[in-house]
Amino acid sequence: MKYKALKYEKKGRTAYIILDTPENGDSLHESVCNELLDVCDVVSRDDSISVVVFGHAGRTFLFGTATELGALVSEVIGSVARLDKVTVAVIDGDAFGEGLELALACDIRIASDRSRFGLPNVSEGTIPCGGGTQRLPRLVGQGNALELILTAKTIEAGEAFRIGLIQKMIPFKDIEKESDVLVQKIAEKGPVALRFCKEAVNKGVDLTLVQGLRLEADLYFLIQTTGDRMEGIRSFLEKRKPSFKGE
Repeated sequence: MKYKALKYEKKGRTAYIILDTPENGDSLHESVCNELLDVCDVVSRDDSISVVVFGHAGRTFLFGTATELGALVSEVIGSVARLDKVTVAVIDGDAFGEGLELALACDIRIASDRSRFGLPNVSEGTIPCGGGTQRLPRLVGQGNALELILTAKTIEAGEAFRIGLIQKMIPFKDIEKESDVLVQKIAEKGPVALRFCKEAVNKGVDLTLVQGLRLEADLYFLIQTTGDRMEGIRSFLEKRKPSFKGE
């Protein structure tokens, strides 16, 4: 599929999905949603990819959507959340409404110091439709999430970092360089180990501690049978950088 609303590029084990939708007002219109669904399917089937970066070309990550597209938007954001690769949202500007919900569906959020965030849905007489009422409180706590959602207020990057909405706040002039450093640091790690760690953490938050520890143990024993684990041992003994194959 040839994309018009986004740019897709692979560099090593990292896939870059750059949203570029100024003609749609930087919003999740139907064409944008369809392209995101397609590219997520492409990424999910490519075992050579370990990390997926979601970025944007302009000063707006994404800003809301058409009301009648709620079901499609939920499907798009769900497809991002279901990726078994490590997903990183790199934000240098505004992430409002479904734009913020898309970022919440990623594993890690990095933002510049000029970024802003908000869920303005109640001001429009509706509620978030892309998981905002569920993912936001899991990240920032129930009280902070309710304040953001019920007041529909906009917060600056500093406040977003303080409450745990974003993991890093970087000066805007350094956002590309610094985010690439973090992404490549992750991408060079064992692909199977990355996938299992993500599964353990994401599934574990909905389990009891005993169940979560059992899941972690199962994944730990399973990874001992992989080629990547053997390569990790060999590279350590030979004092060289490992060459993981995701097997």
